[in-house]
Amino acid sequence: MAESTFMLEIVTPEQILFRDEVQFMVAPGAEGELGIMKNHAPLVAALNIGVLRYKNASGTQKKMALSGGFVEVIDNVARVLAETAEDGEHIDVLRAKAAKERAERRLQAREDNLNLARAEMALKRAIARLKAAEAM
Repeated sequence: MAESTFMLEIVTPEQILFRDEVQFMVAPGAEGELGIMKNHAPLVAALNIGVLRYKNASGTQKKMALSGGFVEVIDNVARVLAETAEDGEHIDVLRAKAAKERAERRLQAREDNLNLARAEMALKRAIARLKAAEAM
């Protein structure tokens, strides 16, 4: 392990999406952003829908869209257990924009059968995907 790096794992129910050494990570915590660096104190925290940012070992900043989950930090390993996670570089921006517009229309129409919480979550996920893809 490099001098100032720690291991970051991003895991979804389907796969280990990412596993590599990073210099730092910022995650969308339930109480605000969580910054993690090497030798961070042990931690378990809930994550919101949002963008996880990290700087890889070579210094390039990367982004991932998360739809909530948890992060655990112990012994210089940060494990993100996410409901879903998507690498910002692989996000279909047109599809994410369409999903955002669909969710906004649903929220504006306020039809009787609208599940408000579900529509708001869909909007938050679409915005996170666009931010991770740097399309906003």
